[in-house]
Amino acid sequence: MSEASSLFTRLEYRLAQQLFHTRWLPRSPRTQRLTMHLFQRCADAGHPAALSQYGHMLFHRGVSPQDKARGARYVLEAAHAGDAKAQYQAGQIREHGCAQYPRRDDHAVTWYARAGEAGHPLAATRLARAYRNGELGLPVDTEKAGHWQALADRLAGLAGSLDAGSMDRAEGETRH
Repeated sequence: MSEASSLFTRLEYRLAQQLFHTRWLPRSPRTQRLTMHLFQRCADAGHPAALSQYGHMLFHRGVSPQDKARGARYVLEAAHAGDAKAQYQAGQIREHGCAQYPRRDDHAVTWYARAGEAGHPLAATRLARAYRNGELGLPVDTEKAGHWQALADRLAGLAGSLDAGSMDRAEGETRH
């Protein structure tokens, strides 16, 4: 991707984000179509955050099986690019399975571990529970459960302190 094209993609993504999170803009079908179109263009251009967000929307809100499959593909592409939210979603997809990606506990554990190490508290919490209860094909291991729970607690505390500051600045806007 050329420098100009990359800059344009980043600008399009920023606009899509603004449209998606703006509360004062009427939620007309036209605005929603434009927002989704911008997210799709950015995802198709390989923008990691767009792949993650648009993929998540398609996978969870898509109407057709093709939309859900494309959403899963986008999420996994973003996960491979290192996006922690996408890595957690990839773990969810592989844990529960879908038409395109059958359930694979070993892949789910790998994605949860990558996401947890990248700073995603829910991924670390999921691994702690899996080790504590012997889920996802893992043996019961209280030491590893403790490690992942401590990481989850540390990450949740960090995220909580960051969210409190951003909540003050955003005057109540929620962060995803």
